[in-house]
Amino acid sequence: MHEMSIAMSVVEAVADRARQEGCSMVTGIELVVGRLSGVQADSLRFCFSAAARNTPAEGAELVIEEREASGVCDACGAQFPLSGYHASCPECGLFRVRVVSGEELAVKSITIE
Repeated sequence: MHEMSIAMSVVEAVADRARQEGCSMVTGIELVVGRLSGVQADSLRFCFSAAARNTPAEGAELVIEEREASGVCDACGAQFPLSGYHASCPECGLFRVRVVSGEELAVKSITIE
């Protein structure tokens, strides 16, 4: 399950940032996870508590914003929601679709003390 390695990376990144700011505790973390990122938000939540054990992020509230996927057709310019990578444009039917959101995996904010 790659969510554990992602959780460990998030914990390491926010703990490093807390230390840089001279703080010893992370109390909140907000993540953005796109629907096309390949990350299961529920699995990430499950793994987070284990990854945060004995770190400055132990006990931190984890909030995950799941971002919907959307695309734009490079042929006609139509924008529309995506459910996967291989999609045709609902307006012109061509497969010249570019993903514009939904691949995100980022720390949006952290709360430190």
